[in-house]
Amino acid sequence: MLYVEDEPSLGRIVKESLQSRGFEVIMITDGKDVLDAFRKMEPDICVLDIMLPTKDGYALAGEIRSVSPDTPLIFVTAKTKTEDLLKGFESGGNDYLRKPFSMEELIARMNNLLNLVQLKKQAPTNLIDVGRYEFDPQRYELRLKGIVRKLSHREATLLKMLSDKRNSLVYRKDILLRLWGDDSFFNSRNLDVYITRLRSYLKDDPTIEIMTVKGIGYHFAV
Repeated sequence: MLYVEDEPSLGRIVKESLQSRGFEVIMITDGKDVLDAFRKMEPDICVLDIMLPTKDGYALAGEIRSVSPDTPLIFVTAKTKTEDLLKGFESGGNDYLRKPFSMEELIARMNNLLNLVQLKKQAPTNLIDVGRYEFDPQRYELRLKGIVRKLSHREATLLKMLSDKRNSLVYRKDILLRLWGDDSFFNSRNLDVYITRLRSYLKDDPTIEIMTVKGIGYHFAV
C-alpha cells in the first residue's frame, strides 16, 4: 500500500502498525513524490492525507485516477466540513476517515475496499460494442484491434451515457449533473473538452459520430 502523510510521528505510528498486521507499506511525506512512487509501486490501495506540502490530497487523487481508475483511495484528514468530504469524493476518493482515527477502523475500511476490488475482478465483464470498438465500462477501457486505451472515470462515464442512448439525444444538463454535480459555465467548458477527447478516441471508426445539438446536448450516432 501507499501511505502519504507529512506528520512524522503519526506517519511512523501508522506505518509500523500496518506493517505489524502484514501490510507492505511505502510512506511518502511530500505530494510531489507521490505519482512517481505510485507508478513504480502499483499499490493495491492508497491512504492519503489531504494537507500536504507541494500538492494536496485532492490533486493527488485526480492524478492517481488518471493513471489507475480502480485503485482504492482513502482520505485521512483533520478537515471536518461537509464540503471537504464532498470534494474528496469528487476528486476520486472511495472513503474518508477523520483524524484522530483508530487503527482498527482504518484497517477495517482498507479491507472492505480491497474486498470490493477483488469481487469486481471476479464479476463477469459486460462489454459494450461501440461501432468497431469494444468498451469495458468496468475497467474504463476502449479497445480496437488489440490496442487498449485507458479512460479516466469521467471519460468512461460520459461514453457510457452516450452509448446507453445511442442514436438518440442526451441532454447536456444531464451530463453535467452526472459528471460534476452542477451545470456551471466552468464545468460546461470542461464538458466540451471531454467531448473533443472522445471524438479523437473514436476517430478510427468513421461510422461513429458525436453530433452537437447546440444549446441542448448530443446525438451519439453509431
